[in-house]
Amino acid sequence: MSLHYRVAFAKNDEAVEGPDDADNVVTISAADAALGAQVAFMQGKLKNTGSTGELLAALADGSAAAAISRLASRP
Repeated sequence: MSLHYRVAFAKNDEAVEGPDDADNVVTISAADAALGAQVAFMQGKLKNTGSTGELLAALADGSAAAAISRLASRP
């Protein structure tokens, strides 16, 4: 399972984590990251391209929330 996370602060201003050739690309705005990954997904504010099952596994084990939180809190 490979996930690539993108947290958008503004147009052309993103914090990125994960391999460029990842199977899944998870995108969320920095403002919506404060909701938490699971809530943002359920509200349709966290977008995913690729396997939903892999994203759900990352949401369940907390790794998606940790990555998104880390990226959203950049200096």
